[in-house]
Amino acid sequence: MSRALVRRETVSGYLFMLPCLIFFLGFVIYPMVQCIVTSFFDSTMNRDDIFIGLGNYAELFQDKIFLGALRNTVIIVIVSVPVVCIFSLWVSSVLYDLSGPLCSLFRCVFYLPVVTGSVAVTVVWKWMFNNYYGIFNYLGKNAGLIDKNINWLGDERFALGCIILILLTTSVGQPIVLYVSALGNVDQALVEAAEVDGATRLQVFWKIKWPQIKPTTLYILVITTINSFQCFALIQLLTSGGPNHSTDTIMYYIYYNAFKLYRYGYGNAMGVVLAIIIAVLSAIQFKASKSD
Repeated sequence: MSRALVRRETVSGYLFMLPCLIFFLGFVIYPMVQCIVTSFFDSTMNRDDIFIGLGNYAELFQDKIFLGALRNTVIIVIVSVPVVCIFSLWVSSVLYDLSGPLCSLFRCVFYLPVVTGSVAVTVVWKWMFNNYYGIFNYLGKNAGLIDKNINWLGDERFALGCIILILLTTSVGQPIVLYVSALGNVDQALVEAAEVDGATRLQVFWKIKWPQIKPTTLYILVITTINSFQCFALIQLLTSGGPNHSTDTIMYYIYYNAFKLYRYGYGNAMGVVLAIIIAVLSAIQFKASKSD
């Protein structure tokens, strides 16, 4: 192939990519750079930005509300990521053994919360947790588990747990679909040979299926971790960080500072810290996956 032809094909390829590149540069890269730059300024409305260096970052780690939001976010990640991965893998293993129509039906059922609007899902859960006529209080009293109605979302003891429960139900749909597809790509000849040699179901899974679905597991771990760190809509629609900041997350606290207090520089500093945390954890997950 001549150099002129290679050059023409390269130029043509970049021209086809140009609309996406413009969008990516204008709506992803440029805002990221602006976020980092603004984090070094005392930036707010109706006045010029004031350069304060690392002042926002120094204030950040002395802010008890931010530290509480960081703790809540870490709790959400620690609970939700392993539960979502383990539960999704177990459900997908069961679904894979079902007949075609049944498997498709249950995949659709588990995936519905993912494609359903977050507002609609939140309204249903808010009704279920209602402290006057919610279904959880109704079932709890009828079963003798509780003596009186509980304000699930208004009590510091239960509010964060309720948020995590809702997050789990809306997070398992995509991993289940991915795991079912990954199990379908496992080399069945190896599975049959192991079964003929007397391997148990657990041995077949651990020695044959697990190594072949590890790339899917890594992807699920990364996206679930990112989604858990970015938990915002549930907090905004259900508790607004209350009661007494017990359900604050980093994402919600960023929103609160940037769009309610108009402290753009301070909010961007939190965004940079969150991005660094996610990047470090993702790198650790990739490194751990390659070292196995």
